[in-house]
Amino acid sequence: MNSPLPLLRLRGLAKGYAASPVFGSVDLDVAAGEFVAIVGESGVGKSTLLNCIAGLDNIDSGTVHIDGAAMSALPESEQALLRRRLLGFVFQAFHVLPYLSVARNVALPLLLLGRDEPGRVEQLLGAVGLQGLGPRMPQTLSGGELQRVAIARAMVHSPKLILADEPTGNLDPKTAQRVLETFREQVHIAAAACVLVTHSPAAAAHADRVLVLDANGLRPRV
Repeated sequence: MNSPLPLLRLRGLAKGYAASPVFGSVDLDVAAGEFVAIVGESGVGKSTLLNCIAGLDNIDSGTVHIDGAAMSALPESEQALLRRRLLGFVFQAFHVLPYLSVARNVALPLLLLGRDEPGRVEQLLGAVGLQGLGPRMPQTLSGGELQRVAIARAMVHSPKLILADEPTGNLDPKTAQRVLETFREQVHIAAAACVLVTHSPAAAAHADRVLVLDANGLRPRV
């Protein structure tokens, strides 16, 4: 009996800028229901790797498959559609839209998919500890609250793959614990996958696997 295909598959992924390689020969399989953390020294390319997986940055060589689709081979317009449908991305810089309320920011992925689910928005706001803040505007929130808006937005449409770039960097330990538990619930209940890049040993400890990224690729943490 054949094993099911991984939800995320990377083969020989390499990226550099000018004459400076960032990383090379990255191979990775992530199964549905799996939570993987990637750690490594600053500047090794952890954020760049997530951007390459999502098609937000060009790769020099290799392939990216998400839920069976050859992301790296698709034209830009089709990559955008695949991102909208399958991916949730938590950026370090939040990218919360300042002219939309908290609730509308969180609901944006649903809007782009033509789904009207205010109950789901409220559920996610509650899950990340932002109950009752839906009508607020982003400029009235703290950095930690903005981070949680971005996290709720990444999960609201139940994506197949969550890519999270230092999602707990602006959170206190108690809130970080709550957010990471929400990630795990989303992954295991929805049979999704999560790839988290982090400097935090406490955040990495929530993952099913921890991998180390360096210039030569990915390896298991020992």
